[in-house]
Amino acid sequence: MRVTAVTCVKNEGPFLLEWIAYNRLIGVTDFLFYSNDCDDGTDALLDALAARGMVVHLPNPAKGRNYQMEALKHSQRQEVVQAADWVWVADVDEFLNIHAGDHRIPALIDACGDPQAISVTFQFFANDGIADFEDAPVIGQFTRSHNPDLWCAETAIEVKTLVRRDFPLHYFGAHRPFFRDGLPSEKRPRWTDGSGRDVPHKFLVAANPRRIRKFPSGGARDFATLNHYALRSLDSYLVKNDRGDVNRENRAFDDTYWRERNDPAWEDTSIQRHLPALRDAMAELCADPEIAALHTEAVRLHRAKRDALMAKPDYARMYDQLRAAPALPPGEPELIEQLGLAS
Repeated sequence: MRVTAVTCVKNEGPFLLEWIAYNRLIGVTDFLFYSNDCDDGTDALLDALAARGMVVHLPNPAKGRNYQMEALKHSQRQEVVQAADWVWVADVDEFLNIHAGDHRIPALIDACGDPQAISVTFQFFANDGIADFEDAPVIGQFTRSHNPDLWCAETAIEVKTLVRRDFPLHYFGAHRPFFRDGLPSEKRPRWTDGSGRDVPHKFLVAANPRRIRKFPSGGARDFATLNHYALRSLDSYLVKNDRGDVNRENRAFDDTYWRERNDPAWEDTSIQRHLPALRDAMAELCADPEIAALHTEAVRLHRAKRDALMAKPDYARMYDQLRAAPALPPGEPELIEQLGLAS
């Protein structure tokens, strides 16, 4: 079975080897990376991996700023996608955590009854109070998340989707594929959630803008969850915020994104079943001296960027603001106080 992962990256150098090694462990056989505007060695590391036949690396074809959608449109014409039995569109901070069988993609497909698409629900992992970037597997560092049935008072949570070759594809979206409007009902794909249940009809046909990329998460995660490490360490989040060269001078920083994803109410270490094999796989990749050197350089540049940003007053204030922010989504502290539940 050929499974191709498609992803877009900018300045993800320190995290590439973990993501590639992990996805190979769970059954991904091929990788298509699109990169743009990298200054941390991401592109050099991907070029070295591509030279060894481990990935396909292309410059992002976007002419404007719609990097992901332009790349996904471009990907449909690439041999590594056209030859795949399944396509997995995901980001480098997202890890497919399979609970079924031997915890690999074929086991998930079998558990779901071999449908034409499987949409797996996000679980947002908190920062866990970790300030310093560490060159170690992300899945081993961050273990707490929101209650997976509830995120920011919403029962519907976003998904990412595995897509089978015979899906009646119009185009790939970042969260789910789309089929053509007017497709007869008898030709619509069989499409399940992470428990093998049919996805809700409004999600299937993209009838409701609020349900195009999400549906209720309750009962949807028996066979798989998508662990999303959107925050990582505070150092790395600072570097992430620098993407796009946003000028923050004299601007208030909105910490909503951080707080929405930094709820540590739930502990989940299930993905760490892969840690021993993952460490071995990463060590095998780094046994190649050039790969090891490029990874080390990406780590150095990541830390150097952190240091350069912390020398700027606006970023130093952002760092302090995030470190002091309550580990609850916006609105919850006020609700707790209103209900008299504060200790």
